[in-house]
Amino acid sequence: MTAFIMTRKIILSILGIALIVGAFLFANYLIANKNKPKPIIPKVVKTVLVDTVKNSTIPVVISANGNLTAKQRVELYSEVQGVFKTGNKLFKPGQKFKKGETLIRIDASEYYASVQSAKSNLYNSIAAIMPDLRLDFIDVYPKWQAYLNNFDLNKTTPKLPEISGEKENYFITGRGIVSAYYNVKNLEQRLAKYRISAPFTGILTEALVTEGTLIRSGQKLGEFIDPSVYEMQVAVSKSYADIIKEGAKVELSNLEKTKTYQGTVARVNGSIDATTQTITAFVDVKHQDLKEGMYLEANLDAEEVENAIEIDRTLLLDSQEIYVVKDSLLDVITVKPAHFSDKTVVLKSVPNGTIILRKPVPGAYAGMQVKAATTDTVE
Repeated sequence: MTAFIMTRKIILSILGIALIVGAFLFANYLIANKNKPKPIIPKVVKTVLVDTVKNSTIPVVISANGNLTAKQRVELYSEVQGVFKTGNKLFKPGQKFKKGETLIRIDASEYYASVQSAKSNLYNSIAAIMPDLRLDFIDVYPKWQAYLNNFDLNKTTPKLPEISGEKENYFITGRGIVSAYYNVKNLEQRLAKYRISAPFTGILTEALVTEGTLIRSGQKLGEFIDPSVYEMQVAVSKSYADIIKEGAKVELSNLEKTKTYQGTVARVNGSIDATTQTITAFVDVKHQDLKEGMYLEANLDAEEVENAIEIDRTLLLDSQEIYVVKDSLLDVITVKPAHFSDKTVVLKSVPNGTIILRKPVPGAYAGMQVKAATTDTVE
């Protein structure tokens, strides 16, 4: 028992001595490392792309977009009722018609009969007064006789002879000739509405009825356009209201930038939209490849800004400043933006020879040391 206790004491003593020696060695290691100099991290100088400012006259181009619509378009409506009769050409979308060709013909046989009846009554009324005219108005008789001779029921009713005297006027009016004449002309005008002809050479883009359909008065029948001239409505800032003029040239392109077209400003709205504070301009464009509804982008030549440069919009800070390089250090200067586009901004009064950034530098700040790369002159 005594030997066991002695052995235990010896083991504990050895462990205590080992711990003391280990602590001493670890303390010496920490002291030695504390006195070592810290490694010097080399300072990194970023290389930046720069340009040297050379002010010039910068043309301002306003970008806009919109859909094409036919400049001449007609919505076809019926003013009479009847059955749609088959014509020489089908009334279908895509069908072309020349000016004056019949677009729609509505069955007017019943109404035509009533018109012929009214014309016959007018002829009979004039014929009935001819004996009296021969006796009492021998000087005007020849012109009324000539009128009857030229009267054709199958043609448009000719204009009545000009009444030359007060007695003749009372006599003709008293017999109801004038009222009968205007009644016939009214019926003929309505009869003409049973045939709708093309007001210009164009193409049918919408057809809402087919042959044999009963058409009702006021019913929409379709749409007819002239495909030779289109116009695009664009909205531009009110600040260009005094700049955009009629006749200004406009370059238009499709979204893929594969085709370009030349247009002109045809009209400029005289009022400014109160909601958007924009003014509307209408651009005319002609080309055989264009179709109604096409989406195009337009570039309008607005003005020329003198003593200015054009840079990427990402280079302009929110504080209306840009970075410049002075003695290998970044600095900022205040600038005056003259025009903004989608990707660029036109700046005025930047001194010639100023070295500015060509591309943004991540983490840039005033006083940052940089190395300027080869420069190209800003045009």
